[in-house]
Amino acid sequence: MRIEQGLGLSFWDFVCRWEDPEGRIALNYAPHFIFEDEPETKFVISLMHQESEYFKGTTRCRFLTEGSPDAEHPLGQARCGIYNFRPAACRVFPTKFDPANELAVIHDIPQRSRDGDDEIYDLCPRPWEPEDLDSVRPLHDLVIGRYEMQFFRNIAEIWNRNPRPWHVFPDFLRMVYSRRVVRQDELSQQDQTPKEDMQDSAVSAAEDRQVIPLETPRRHRRSA
Repeated sequence: MRIEQGLGLSFWDFVCRWEDPEGRIALNYAPHFIFEDEPETKFVISLMHQESEYFKGTTRCRFLTEGSPDAEHPLGQARCGIYNFRPAACRVFPTKFDPANELAVIHDIPQRSRDGDDEIYDLCPRPWEPEDLDSVRPLHDLVIGRYEMQFFRNIAEIWNRNPRPWHVFPDFLRMVYSRRVVRQDELSQQDQTPKEDMQDSAVSAAEDRQVIPLETPRRHRRSA
């Protein structure tokens, strides 16, 4: 929602669903979603990947801005093209909470982001150090990231009770998130309405709009 609103993009411009039957992407953290058109397949919602401009046969995040390789940087230099609107997972990297939820701990970073021998997927040429990070911001990002992921898991649980088509999903999300800010006089009414009913009504409303995606939804499916 932050990317869509901040950059004026359509959901279909940058989001896809990745097949994740073995949970290798979700890693017991991100929720799985099921959709009416493929009810036997577990999906995670992800940013699209695109082929690298300079390293053919490899892919990059849809929003990674690549720099051309040169003598000093044979793999080029790249940066996040949507830094102010980047997802929570990117904001908290490379930190996690300590067991008491009081400290931001720099967790172990794998040497590579993917399988294979291509050096473009190597990560972090040196270990991260505490002085590389702000002393306040990581804790804030971890708190918000944890809260938002729990909210997203709740959405997945309710959606999966009665899966709808993939093309309805973005409108469902927009409606759910748009109801997170209410007036005081609306609060008592919401307290009396089960969350399942509120979110089921959001799905139904999205379906009633008969939204036609800008591109065929099948394009936005990826295999892990």
